[in-house]
Amino acid sequence: MSHPALSRSVEDYLKAIYAHSGDGDPVSTSAIAESLEIQPASVTGMVKRMAEWGLLEHVPYKGVRLTEPGEREALRVLRRHRILETYLVDRLGYPWDDVHAEAERLEHAASDELIERMAIALGSPSHDPHGAPIPTVGGDIENQKFATLADADVGAHVVVRAVRDRDAQDLRSMAEEGLVPGARLTVDRSDVDSSIRVVVEGEDEGREVALDLARYVFVAPIEV
Repeated sequence: MSHPALSRSVEDYLKAIYAHSGDGDPVSTSAIAESLEIQPASVTGMVKRMAEWGLLEHVPYKGVRLTEPGEREALRVLRRHRILETYLVDRLGYPWDDVHAEAERLEHAASDELIERMAIALGSPSHDPHGAPIPTVGGDIENQKFATLADADVGAHVVVRAVRDRDAQDLRSMAEEGLVPGARLTVDRSDVDSSIRVVVEGEDEGREVALDLARYVFVAPIEV
């Protein structure tokens, strides 16, 4: 069954399901409800309609999974969101902790033509300000699977590749600690219960980073 023009609500569902389906497993209605901050009972009717439209499929007793058309639409929304974030930071001077919520509002109103004009003006960026890959127009996206800073071994040399962008206060804390994409760090000490001590390249003094924050900083090893 063909689907109507996607509403803001449907686009939010698609993006939420995509965000939870990185490991390929079905996404439960409770996970969708938690992500969208709505009651699980409210999810049932919507996922049924989206299944009728061919955007997702039910996996008995497990949840839902995006179909190929559903994933394509999810990536289109994600591209809009991440191009908007990049434009707001690079061209309009927004701080990186403000752009997620702003892009959430704008992504449903911006046309694909506007997004592509923004992308061209930006030089066709591959990643947003938080290090997340931007899907291509054709729906391709870089497969990112990085360890977190909280999991890094003592003595490890790592580079920050991406950070979670959902919480503005976390982003402000990351910026204050120099935990931004591209930053090179050495793990000096790790306290399993509370914090990790890192030295940012170019600095003499180490920084104490709460483990709760370090879990949202994604890193890759580097050779020294």
